[in-house]
Amino acid sequence: MQRWGTVRTAVVGVLGPALVGLVVAVVGWLRLGPVAARTVWAEDGGVFLRERVADGPWDLLQPYAGYLHLVPRIIVDAAWALPVERYALALSLGSCCVVGAAAALVFVLARQVVGPWPLRALLASVPALLPLAPYEIAGNTANLHWFLLALAPWVFAYRARSWWAAAGLAVVAAAVTLTEPQAVLFLPLLLLAWFPRPTRRGGRPDLLALPVTAVALLGAAAQVVVALSTPRTPAPATPRPLDVVAGWFVQPVGGLYRPGATDVVRSVLAHGWWVAVVPAVVILTLLVAAVVVGPARARWVVIALATASFLVWAAALYANGVDSPWAHPTPALAEAGPLRYAAASGLLLLSAAATAAGALVTWADGRGGIPGASRSGRTGGAARLAGSAAGWCGVAVVVASVVIGVAPQVVDHAPAESRRAAGPAWAPQIPAAAAACRADPGLDLVRVRTAPWSAKVPCDRLR
Repeated sequence: MQRWGTVRTAVVGVLGPALVGLVVAVVGWLRLGPVAARTVWAEDGGVFLRERVADGPWDLLQPYAGYLHLVPRIIVDAAWALPVERYALALSLGSCCVVGAAAALVFVLARQVVGPWPLRALLASVPALLPLAPYEIAGNTANLHWFLLALAPWVFAYRARSWWAAAGLAVVAAAVTLTEPQAVLFLPLLLLAWFPRPTRRGGRPDLLALPVTAVALLGAAAQVVVALSTPRTPAPATPRPLDVVAGWFVQPVGGLYRPGATDVVRSVLAHGWWVAVVPAVVILTLLVAAVVVGPARARWVVIALATASFLVWAAALYANGVDSPWAHPTPALAEAGPLRYAAASGLLLLSAAATAAGALVTWADGRGGIPGASRSGRTGGAARLAGSAAGWCGVAVVVASVVIGVAPQVVDHAPAESRRAAGPAWAPQIPAAAAACRADPGLDLVRVRTAPWSAKVPCDRLR
């Protein structure tokens, strides 16, 4: 019986994450819609494809825009090895599969913070269910780094229990840090792996954290070197601090309950700022509750995710010179589409809310074997009841965001709003491109339209 229990635990431990990853990948794919999923976006048909054609498969650590893009370039290389007409489809599928794999990892790694598996599944599903995800960042490699950024805190904070697990996490840490430079924001969480519990006198750090720490620091150092040595176009403008703060309330926070994000601007113009501030206060109250009463590990992960949400938003605006008058919105501002930085910031904020809710429920119920989450004799029943209520209210907040973002698509049987929704689809253009190459033997490259630019495809691949 004991052997059967061990086998069953092992099977569930594999099937659970696999099922979560599969569901996240499929849902993310379905939310794209058939046209967007078959349209090449931005750098996928620009610099990534151009450098893959020029340099071959040795372009993996080629800097672009001031940082490295390891995982996106691996996917582009793999997609380019297929017949040309399948390039767009392979990119979308590959990107969704990477997000699914990241979700499966979050489901496993969050076990040390969130005990009940349904709450971990909800947390892991945030990337696929984020209302703003399909608008620009989902289903393409150009924005895949945002999803790996949301994985970074869980990789860094996790306490491995074997050298094999530590080695595997080190590989993941390399993929994350060599793809997303802003993962440096989460490097302090490495201390949670070294000192998983408050150390007593004579306590020793956990050396199993060494592989992930070494790889994460090396990857972050590589990104810093590249950022300092790679020229970047100066920002055309400097946003005002008040606009940065107001924009965070309008776009990343507003995008959690208004899929268009800029719909919030219309509400602010019509009813005042309370429509943007109240939802933010609800979320921040949940985060503060988890920080005050939650276990130490959950406390630091929530702080890291919430802080990174604002810092990522602010850094993107300053680095790219996005100067919009969000503090004093105008009707013209309401007509602008949401920024991709809003989706990235919202992804981290919704992850923080899901983590806080799950941690509060785990702490209040005293289950799951989470360090610091067990019931204490000094913790009264009223406190546990209040913590449980706050946690489940937090779950309701996360679920409400998901329902608001996804339900209209389910009811209308329509894909989410996307900048690629109008195409142009890649595959239907390839026969004409191949015919043009065959008609002119001296032609080296042929242009294929993408969104929002175009790609130059070698005729050698089309003839």
